Amino acid sequence: MSSPQTSTGTADGTPLPESTVPEVVETNSVVPLPQIRAQHPRGANGRFIRLEPEGEEAPSDELPEGRFLDREVSWLQFNERVLQLAADPDLPLLERTRFLAIFAGNLDEFFMVRVAGLKRRIATGIAGRSAAGLEPREVLEEISLGAHHLMSRHAQLLADTVAPALADEGITIFSWDELGDKEREELGEMFRSTVYPVLTPLAVDPAHPFPYISGLSLNLAVILTNPRTGREHFARVKVPPLLPRFVRLSTSDGLYSDRFVLLEQIIAAHLDQLFTGMDVQETFTFRVTRNEDLEVEEDDAENLLTALERELTRRRFGPPVRLEVVEDMDDHVLDLLTRELRVSPGEVYRLPAPLDLTSLHTLADLDRTELRYPNFVPKTHPDLAPVESSQPSDVLGAMRQRDILLHHPYDSFSTSVQAFIEQAAADPHVLAIKQTLYRTSGDSPVIDALIEAAAVGKQVLAVVEIKARFDEENNITWARKLEEAGVHVVYGMVGLKTHAKLALVVREEAGGLRRYCHIGTGNYNPKTARLYEDLGLLTCDETIGEDLTRLFNQLSGMAPKAKFKRLLVAPRSVRSELIALIDAEAARGSEGVVRLKLNSIVDEQVIDALYRASRAGARVDIWVRGICALRPGVPGLSETITVRSVLGRFLEHSRIFAFGAQGESGVFIGSADMMHRNLDRRVEALASIADKDQVRHIVKLMDRGMSDDIGSWHLGSDGQWTRHHLGDDGMPLPDLQTELIERYAARRRPGRRR
Repeated sequence: MSSPQTSTGTADGTPLPESTVPEVVETNSVVPLPQIRAQHPRGANGRFIRLEPEGEEAPSDELPEGRFLDREVSWLQFNERVLQLAADPDLPLLERTRFLAIFAGNLDEFFMVRVAGLKRRIATGIAGRSAAGLEPREVLEEISLGAHHLMSRHAQLLADTVAPALADEGITIFSWDELGDKEREELGEMFRSTVYPVLTPLAVDPAHPFPYISGLSLNLAVILTNPRTGREHFARVKVPPLLPRFVRLSTSDGLYSDRFVLLEQIIAAHLDQLFTGMDVQETFTFRVTRNEDLEVEEDDAENLLTALERELTRRRFGPPVRLEVVEDMDDHVLDLLTRELRVSPGEVYRLPAPLDLTSLHTLADLDRTELRYPNFVPKTHPDLAPVESSQPSDVLGAMRQRDILLHHPYDSFSTSVQAFIEQAAADPHVLAIKQTLYRTSGDSPVIDALIEAAAVGKQVLAVVEIKARFDEENNITWARKLEEAGVHVVYGMVGLKTHAKLALVVREEAGGLRRYCHIGTGNYNPKTARLYEDLGLLTCDETIGEDLTRLFNQLSGMAPKAKFKRLLVAPRSVRSELIALIDAEAARGSEGVVRLKLNSIVDEQVIDALYRASRAGARVDIWVRGICALRPGVPGLSETITVRSVLGRFLEHSRIFAFGAQGESGVFIGSADMMHRNLDRRVEALASIADKDQVRHIVKLMDRGMSDDIGSWHLGSDGQWTRHHLGDDGMPLPDLQTELIERYAARRRPGRRR
């Protein structure tokens, strides 16, 4: 992406005017997407959705049209912020490399799900205008324009900035032509022994139809000629995904270095061994992205597992939604691919090699501590820290003393939530464990603890969400493992994904049964818990215990009319209760305060409630990581609304809902984002925080995240995000996550107990 793409167009294949092709920008800058759109036509009718002219207030009795930003464009802007981190020279080099890989992976999923879903809705003819007022085809045009620009910028950033900087540190990616004879001989032997046996060349001729190209696979398009006839042939060679993409070169003394060659280049250099008797003329790499979203009929919950397994098999054959090719691919080869794959010109992305930059995670994982973030090891929460350091913490005993608010990854997951489940499984007085599982790893200690609990006769219930996107196969595997161990496994409710993060332990004690509860914002996954920022509540509160008992009964049996006291549960009450709380702050006028921390905010009803609160004079602070369909700062509509975004070494994942200047009107944490799917098609749970110290802690966290003194991104009324990371003196502003690492570490020093 170090040069402008040479193939671009609208979603239906109509070429865009030459003036719409984005120009390549300078190395260390990223042109915001709204600015790109402002420079080019809008698509079919050239129309932008606009608010009232600047300076004019909207009518007081109705909210204006054009008040919503498009969710797909907003997501692209989020990934643009990731790209800005990769371009930041103040960040450690391998972390910048990782952000390049994260950007690529994010975009893959965006095309597999969002773009694919949009195309499917267009094909069925059932899609109407979005809340932002755009026709589906207009949204596709916006996506095409933005994605072409960002992908070009992404590749350019690697080629012009990050790769040279890596080379300066001795981390070099060589082309085959740059290698010496000894290195080529060594790699040739490696090819013959390791690579050649697993390659399957597929030719295209009257006897061999064009092969199926699996989604996200890296492929070589090979042009061959028969020396006897002079006839040209096409063949496809798939780069084996199970072999390392970056092949390490050894040093003169036989040790491995940080010098690499890409696997596809090694294969390309030895194609004569695959096509003996043929002349290899040209090779080009390409990659296809397919529709990989699932559609499962849930008319019978007992057949859900079987239906999902069947649909996973079909996923591999979804229609293409994007074709990535190297920029020097011959037109006649590209014509063959687009024709056989049925890809329109607007879905073609010409990019400089290498393709598939998700593999840059390999380089980011190199053991070069001087090029990475300073080492960070989560510590045990003070309330869970044992008096004697050699003794394990007694989580259940600590919970009997007080509610414990956890903040991961600063608070260790393994010595808190994981220990909670493990100790409950081992405790002879624990009678039952009930837990929701959305995403976790197959080798998770949490899964092992549930199996051990079932093995000793405890009643163990696991509400497994096997439809967690892109984790379906893993979830099916360990769901069957749980069933075989005697765990009662249920798959939630028909038509709803179970996204809530809940655990309930029932223990027999002298005074009767006591319920121990955990309610969190993140998954029960020890691996991601080291990278995701999340909140969790460990409590023995009787009311929450009763609420969780009712909710688990609803998930595993029949309790459709269950009522809750300290929980808000979707799809029944999360939206309505939150809107009621927002409206109550609106009724307080300028004294009202609403603070939200979310991954995404799209739901129109919630956004309109926030607009009404702003019109009434209430202060509204929104801390969002990803998508935001709300326009802040619009005169007469959202003048008191501020939107910030924080990205960094940890993925901001917690959800907070706080009302009142000091949280006095209610503070909730939980699993729900303000999106239609969360509020209408998922089982979500938000728990109210009762402890005053914990409320103050959350309010202070929100205040700091929204502060102008912290590095963040600010959303303007025009829908444009602006990075705010330098102070008036030109020096970088403090990084919130670094600040929190230091703050939590100081809290844990000897003698410092909360």
